[in-house]
Amino acid sequence: MSERLYHLKDYTKGELVEVLKGMGEPRFRATQLFKWIYQKGVTDFFRMTDISKLSQRKFDATFMPNSVAIERSEISKDGTTKYLYRLADGKAVEGVLIPDPPRLTLCVSTQVGCRMGCAFCKTAKMGWVRNLSPGEIVDQVCQVNALISPRRKITNIVFMGMGEPLDNLENTLKAIDILGSAEGLQFSHRRLTVSTCGLVDKLNGLGDVTKRFRLAVSLNAADDETRSRLMPINRKFPISRLLEACRAISLRNRERITFEYVLLKDVNDRRKDARALVKLFHGFKVKINLIPFNETEGIPFERPDESTVLAFQKVLLDAHMTAIIRGSRGDDISAACGQLATADVTT
Repeated sequence: MSERLYHLKDYTKGELVEVLKGMGEPRFRATQLFKWIYQKGVTDFFRMTDISKLSQRKFDATFMPNSVAIERSEISKDGTTKYLYRLADGKAVEGVLIPDPPRLTLCVSTQVGCRMGCAFCKTAKMGWVRNLSPGEIVDQVCQVNALISPRRKITNIVFMGMGEPLDNLENTLKAIDILGSAEGLQFSHRRLTVSTCGLVDKLNGLGDVTKRFRLAVSLNAADDETRSRLMPINRKFPISRLLEACRAISLRNRERITFEYVLLKDVNDRRKDARALVKLFHGFKVKINLIPFNETEGIPFERPDESTVLAFQKVLLDAHMTAIIRGSRGDDISAACGQLATADVTT
């Protein structure tokens, strides 16, 4: 048997049609493979009963059906599960499954490590190792689906794990195409959320692509001095440029961009910071997710107390803004926002 050449989950359906065409296979084979792999969860080509024996042997010799493997999992006291995915080259990424009935949300990674350097994020300590392929992104979903099915079903995908999705834009968009495919996993745009630290050059080029998912922007400060200290990307793309790009984004009717704001004790959690946020978003309908910082070893910030968080939220609510406090999930197993990192960390 010849060495397998292709990772099957790297391909959108249109790309797979072309690959199969080069193998002498008809167009409908792509639909068959998509349905078997994504809808039925079958990765053994010899169990695909509507595909000829000859084609089964050909596919088995050519395609790698899986791109990642779940090496271990941990379950939090709140029911959140953290997964360690092992990649073919030995690298690893983490992901988190969050139960919030009726939703079951999977947080996926797009890179091994991250080059954005945000001061409050443990993944940033790794630096950037490499991008994930489309298949490695999609297969995080497939592997968890296989593990929890048929008892439960993932309802939402958030690209908020390790890495900056827009720094791996091409592969992230291909993964979204596969996740949303009618013959694939059939996630609607309402069930897919991409979180970015604010790569303005990438945001400017998205156009109508943003209608394929919901967008969340990590803001974390209302002034450039504080944001640049927390998020080095702000030195290249200050807040004014970021908001200009966000205002120009094409959204579906009645949809809003979500802005994420990690509350750090005595850094950005004062009432004056909240008032500055109100002023910043004057005339711009947005949703604000307030995220009390999840304290993490090696990260020099503290979580504000509950009264401070509620006082911050009240300033926003009094200004008729939509502001939701996002509860920490899985922080006892280092699965909460900003806590993901793998053994690839260098110290």
